[in-house]
Amino acid sequence: MHAITIPEPGGPEALVWAEVPDPVPGDGEVLVEVVASAVNRADVLQRQGFYDPPPGASPYPGLECSGRIAALGPGVTGWAVGDAVCALLAGGGYAEKVAVPAGQLLPVPEGVDLVEAAALPEVTSTVWSNVFMVSHLRPGETFLVHGGSSGIGTMAIQLAKAVGARVAVTAGSPEKLARCAELGADILINYREQDFVEEIRENTAGAGADVILDLIGAKYLDRNVQALAVNGRLAIIGLQGGAKGELNLGALLTKRAAVTATSLRGRPLQEKAAIVAAVREHVWPLIGGGVVKPVVDRTLPMADAAEAHRVLESSAHIGKVLLVAPPAG
Repeated sequence: MHAITIPEPGGPEALVWAEVPDPVPGDGEVLVEVVASAVNRADVLQRQGFYDPPPGASPYPGLECSGRIAALGPGVTGWAVGDAVCALLAGGGYAEKVAVPAGQLLPVPEGVDLVEAAALPEVTSTVWSNVFMVSHLRPGETFLVHGGSSGIGTMAIQLAKAVGARVAVTAGSPEKLARCAELGADILINYREQDFVEEIRENTAGAGADVILDLIGAKYLDRNVQALAVNGRLAIIGLQGGAKGELNLGALLTKRAAVTATSLRGRPLQEKAAIVAAVREHVWPLIGGGVVKPVVDRTLPMADAAEAHRVLESSAHIGKVLLVAPPAG
């Protein structure tokens, strides 16, 4: 088969479409013939040499894919060769085939194209686990998501609105904010021109945000705590603005607030399987009913992964950028 390899870390040109050995599904795994994969920030970090795959994972980038089951490994039940699926991966999505633990498979939701299904596993698992399983966002609460026009952001807006929350977003242009509004965002904040702490306070009568989903990290840490409501929950899932910041514990104590930081890729298989099962139970009916939809900016041939990385790094996209594998055969 062919896959996107990284012979040496570097810029987008470091991604090389090359012939590699076919994966073999082990116990409890299935072999998926990949139709499409999606580009995530973690893939960029891996390309740059800053985010190695977990031990035992595929060396190729790609944290999610869609496709059809080509073979079942020992002990797999409940799935059949030919099933259309999408999957959460620890790596290997930028390839023609990938071995996937069966617990990380999802059926393609009703009404979703097989290619577009590649846009779903990572964002739904990340948002559901952090915003709902950990931060327990409830109806009527105010939810702030930074990077509202990103893949994570566009999914977070829709899921939060689906459960009855009030949604605030930050984004860097009027065009991106307009798209967030179309998806249901109530409070639109241009972070280049407005202070999100002031905007949240003004729009909540001084109360603050009950839950904040943050991809920035250190740069926003203090201001996120300022923006939290009493009993607020800050979920950090990215470090685009740095990894080390000063946390005002006094402010946190006064607000009886909580800060959590999680990643998805390196979790044990049983934790990933539990998250995927929760996504299938709670999110898949919303997608099948048309309440929540994948947001895809563009699709590119998988061999053009370098261009896809340039698009992601430019932040010119809204939603997900997908890579389409060549036809099987």
